[in-house]
Amino acid sequence: MRWLGRVPYREALRLQESLLSGSEQHLLLMEHDHVFTHGPHADLERNVTCDPFEVGADLVAVNRGGDVTYHGPGQLTGYPIVSLPNAKGSLEHVRRVEELLITVLRRLGATDPGRLADYPGVWLDVQGPEPRKVAAIGVRLSHGRTMHGFALNVTTDMAYMREHIVACGIADRPVTSLAEEGLSVTMRDVVDLVASEAADLWGDGELERQDVAWRTSAIDLTPFSRGEGPGEPVRLRARAVAAGLDDGLAIDTRKPEWIRPRVSHGPEVLEVKRVVRSHGLVTVCEDAGCPNLSECWSQGTATFMVLGERCTRACGFCLVDTRRPESPDPDEPSRLSAAVLEMGLDHVVLTMVARDDLADGGFGHVADCVESIRRAAPTVRVETLVSDAKGAAESLSLLFGVRPDVFNHNIETVPRLQRAARPSAGYARSLSVLAAASAAGLLTKSGLIVGLGETVAEVDGVLADLAAVGCSIVTIGQYLRPTTHHLPVARWVEPEEFDRWTDVGRALGIAHVEASPLTRSSYHARDAAAATSVTISPR
Repeated sequence: MRWLGRVPYREALRLQESLLSGSEQHLLLMEHDHVFTHGPHADLERNVTCDPFEVGADLVAVNRGGDVTYHGPGQLTGYPIVSLPNAKGSLEHVRRVEELLITVLRRLGATDPGRLADYPGVWLDVQGPEPRKVAAIGVRLSHGRTMHGFALNVTTDMAYMREHIVACGIADRPVTSLAEEGLSVTMRDVVDLVASEAADLWGDGELERQDVAWRTSAIDLTPFSRGEGPGEPVRLRARAVAAGLDDGLAIDTRKPEWIRPRVSHGPEVLEVKRVVRSHGLVTVCEDAGCPNLSECWSQGTATFMVLGERCTRACGFCLVDTRRPESPDPDEPSRLSAAVLEMGLDHVVLTMVARDDLADGGFGHVADCVESIRRAAPTVRVETLVSDAKGAAESLSLLFGVRPDVFNHNIETVPRLQRAARPSAGYARSLSVLAAASAAGLLTKSGLIVGLGETVAEVDGVLADLAAVGCSIVTIGQYLRPTTHHLPVARWVEPEEFDRWTDVGRALGIAHVEASPLTRSSYHARDAAAATSVTISPR
């Protein structure tokens, strides 16, 4: 079970579609931004009584039962993606979801929760003169697997359901929320009860649960793309405390022997540096302070960072400059391909700074770089390590269209620590981006840093999630604190733990796991891609 916080509906749908093809039992719990969704047989002309754009809502067609419904803040939306023993058991599944919610509502003290004949969903005061609908249900069954689910109004703004749509096409029945019924409960209270009941219903009493950090104050710490530097230490501490982190190790704490990189700037390293400088390029090896620089450069390989060296995000672990970025250089693709030819590379890694200031997130520029390399050196394998493009399908499609040989997007850390480590990103969004790349037939890759304060079980869960969305390559390495403005190291992770995660990932079906204290996203990238036996669609 994953509590994912606030997730745009289209990203959640992409994630559901990816999990549908698997066999594990999943329950995704979240809130959405304002959105109206409708099944294929919905009567939009009669049941949508507003212009969605004018009321700040999206309108999305989905392949599920039911008419028009609403999702938004204050509403708990749950998506059970589970296998049914009976392929014709969709009605039974709906009844079991209803029963789960009825049990939860009883435990919360709601008035007479139950069903109404001929009206799917859950109602309050079902024996009274005016039953009120508190939860909608709409599911899809495909090859014995379910998706979509339920929406329970907790503190929902009911104007969206009363004034802008005819909820579920039922014009003569009122809708309500727990808040309107006088029940003072938090979203976390409801999630905890739903998780407990779901464990019995779908997990035989067992539940592997992870939550993104719950906000402990009214201050929204997520928007952090300011382009104004790494941020004040107090700002970073607030995010770390909210995620349950303490002060960790002092930055001058002596590192164990196994984390000390061997640095040797021999002639090969100097030659790579010369080529990079002569073409006016930037490498993440230098800008992010990678401990493997001398090893990789001595082998004639480097990870090029395109779109400049200034990032529009200020992640809690990253050393890259966060001043306001400059405009993309239109000559960069040609300079990059010239350097690749001069270095004689056969596997190129292109990474990027996040460019939230650009309409397409910079993905068109990355695609241009891929195509320029392919024109100059058709046999070179190109790996792209990119941001999340704010989840925009249009931006992602620009890169999918040129079909990089490896599509890499780092999830970075476990759900609980996302807000502290990467407040402008999100766990669900990263999974949905990887799911979209896998659905497009690309070889997908992701990476984590450990030693931030996560538990071993939390990392195991992330590996399971990455496997579930079709990720074929995963890297895991020790976090090293760049400056006192960044998150502290919680602990030094033993080499044996990395070996164990390699085994866990492979057992889950991940084709290649590169895990060691000094592993970084593009470490041994050529060998990792070559080691996978995954068949991908031709470019």
